Amino acid sequence: MGEYVLSCCSTADLSKEYLTKRDIRYLCFHFALNQQEYIDDFGACVSPHELYRRMLEGEEAKTSQVSVGEYTEFFEGALKEGKDIMHVTLSTGISGTYNSACVARDMLAENYPDRKIYVVDSLGASSGYGLLMHALADMRDSGAEIDELYKWALEHRRNVHHWFFSSDLTFYIKGGRVSKTAGFIGSVMGICPLLNVDYEGKLIPREKVRTKSKTIKRIVEKMEQNAQDGLDYSGKCFISHSDCLEDAKEVARLVEEKFKKLDGKVEIFPIGAVIGSHTGPGTVALFFWGNERNN
Repeated sequence: MGEYVLSCCSTADLSKEYLTKRDIRYLCFHFALNQQEYIDDFGACVSPHELYRRMLEGEEAKTSQVSVGEYTEFFEGALKEGKDIMHVTLSTGISGTYNSACVARDMLAENYPDRKIYVVDSLGASSGYGLLMHALADMRDSGAEIDELYKWALEHRRNVHHWFFSSDLTFYIKGGRVSKTAGFIGSVMGICPLLNVDYEGKLIPREKVRTKSKTIKRIVEKMEQNAQDGLDYSGKCFISHSDCLEDAKEVARLVEEKFKKLDGKVEIFPIGAVIGSHTGPGTVALFFWGNERNN
């Protein structure tokens, strides 16, 4: 294994235990409920259920990214150990955290000219960002050096597909991702919009599907259309959800039923507080490897 640190942020929506087991270091974003600040610490200070309950009761949720100072302190810890760093960030299509990481990198480069500090924009979010981290950890554990890992990440980050839906449009409307008119009509007609992350790492509405049960089937169809090798897909599959575990389990069941060559069972993670502050409850997201996202 190379003498370098592989790291990400809490918005990769993997569990603390998972990241520790895979030796992936991480920094935590921040969020606030009614102006009281918390750390996005995998539900330790505020559980996902508590977060969504409070949001539905009217408490305002706001999020803040990792600061330049936090990145500087985090990176310097590894540099003082004599290690290089490869840090992967939440998509620039969603957050400005990549820029903060780059500023910290450039500041530290002057004091550590012999060390490598690579910062990669994942162009992804939630456990799709996490799926990329999983692959990078596998490569590192197989002996890949940091330069090889950095090049591979840049070449393959758009191969991670993100498809998701929500049965509760309240916070998509509030955040401006769904218009008030469309949201009202959608709620009355039982429409669950199907969205994905595009090639620029931005969240894009793709289809309007009526009823949640049809949307669950449709999201699995999207995997069949886009997964590497189609129904012969043999990679990992992750799902994340915001307080709707049964819906997530049903998607996982259908995926496992249809894709017989999966690399293990579908792994399900809760959507963290930062991403969840924007989705609210009722979102299920499906992540897998496929053809390069080009629109």
